Amino acid sequence: MAKKKELTVEERLRALYDLQLIDSRVDEIRNVRGELPLEVRDLEDEVEGFKLRLQKLEESLTDIDNQIKAKKNLIEEAKVLIKKYNEQQKNVRNNREFNSLAKEVEFQELEIQLAEKHINEFKAQIEQKKEVIEGTKERLKEREDHLKHKKGDLDAILAETEKEEKVLLEKSEEYKTKIEERLAKAYTKIRTNVKNGLAVVPIERGASGGSYFTIPPQVQVEITSRKKIITDEHSGRILVDAELAEEQKVKMEKLFSTM
Repeated sequence: MAKKKELTVEERLRALYDLQLIDSRVDEIRNVRGELPLEVRDLEDEVEGFKLRLQKLEESLTDIDNQIKAKKNLIEEAKVLIKKYNEQQKNVRNNREFNSLAKEVEFQELEIQLAEKHINEFKAQIEQKKEVIEGTKERLKEREDHLKHKKGDLDAILAETEKEEKVLLEKSEEYKTKIEERLAKAYTKIRTNVKNGLAVVPIERGASGGSYFTIPPQVQVEITSRKKIITDEHSGRILVDAELAEEQKVKMEKLFSTM
């Protein structure tokens, strides 16, 4: 098996900066999408929440309807018993039997009154729940419309950027293989820890890109010589000279324009 050619320091620096430009391009694409994916997920959760609430409200209406039916059945049963006891009173042999049946009739009449009271309370609950259901349906529709709008925005952005992002991510992995694993891991770690994901930056006006800390002239000379990989002592970023950075930008812009 052919041994992988060892890159010079300059070739490593160029590969690192190319990798940075690719990953920064991915960051730009994701920034364009911004908070939209999160907004869509939140709206989807909200819509599901309203749907679940509606389901529970509808189930509670069904439960109340069943309770009303049970009370109406109880009333009908009580009426049958009252009729039965009234008939039995016609054939009693003494006052004790008559009074006992009268108490049974009175009890069933009280049962009917209580059942009717409960039915009225249940009907009031139904009206209240129907109002809540209507309000929930209105809010659900408003959230669904908003979700549809946001999804449309997200889909449009994804249609424009998803293909390019996929290619860029593949390129990022490809370019990582051009440098040794140790250096690739160091790059990834720096990129994770620094602002804007910039792990490799050029010198700008005597300071590392995006920094106000001046780099000593001797260090600047070393960076320009491209003989070793140098990091910024303040931010930990890998430093490249402006000329190398500009050359790689031109090269990578040509690559991006073909995607």
